Amino acid sequence: MSAAGEAWLSEQRQRVEETLASIIDGLTSPDCPERLRRAMRYSLEGGGKRLRPLLCLAALRAAGGTHPRAVEAACSLELLHTYSLIHDDLPAMDDDELRRGRPTCHRAFDEGLAILAGDGLLTLAFEVLARAAGPELAGEATLLLSAAAGPAGLVGGQADDLTPMTQAPTIAEVESIHRRKTGALMRAALGLGGLLAHAPESSRIALQKFGEALGLAFQIADDCLAESGDARTLGKDPRTDRERGRRTHPLAAGLEDSRRRGEELLAEAEAALAQLPGLTDALSSILAKVKKRLRP
Repeated sequence: MSAAGEAWLSEQRQRVEETLASIIDGLTSPDCPERLRRAMRYSLEGGGKRLRPLLCLAALRAAGGTHPRAVEAACSLELLHTYSLIHDDLPAMDDDELRRGRPTCHRAFDEGLAILAGDGLLTLAFEVLARAAGPELAGEATLLLSAAAGPAGLVGGQADDLTPMTQAPTIAEVESIHRRKTGALMRAALGLGGLLAHAPESSRIALQKFGEALGLAFQIADDCLAESGDARTLGKDPRTDRERGRRTHPLAAGLEDSRRRGEELLAEAEAALAQLPGLTDALSSILAKVKKRLRP
């Protein structure tokens, strides 16, 4: 794990936290109810790794580019990700009581307000992205994010995951869900970084390969942790996926084979880094953290 990459990620995470707080503080319109703003802030500031905005900023760095409002654009990914978590936790979905070690939004407030807080964060994400990307890139940036979040991406993966199982899932079925439900937004984060950097096609392809492998490996690592971890490590009850009959990689392939598959994917992601012209230390550090989650 690169010390320079870790230091850079720590600095960027602080910038992301400050920018997220500023975005919510900027909701000053009297037409935005204070209770709604509080619910949005509660979920957004509940901790988390801020992995998706960090991936975006690390991709920008690895592609050798800069953008004056890159942190704001990257924060749109966290707004959208947090919306998805609020909705995933709802009684009609996963019915979780804990998220990031705290009561979920619908537990801390109520179900109706939680739905609206998610809706507010989702739509705010696109407003923030469009403003930050600027006129030249706003259209392509919002198209990239909306495709990742929509019915062929995150939402579609969640819909398939909610479909009751009639038999044990196949590896292909599980990975199809993971590539959309988790991987799509991570690929979008890498793609947005390349877009903001005005990266050439070769670099964008390398970032796409990196994101494809990383997103799937990350979810496999989470599946494995859910088999062997605890609530303190995960920030939520580790038993819920098994109890609800969710499609996980260990259920399809077994714990050890799942870990090996994750390691193969991380090797693919690492190979993609060699094709990038900028500093890849931050992306390498992220890979190392996922590898540690595979075999804690």
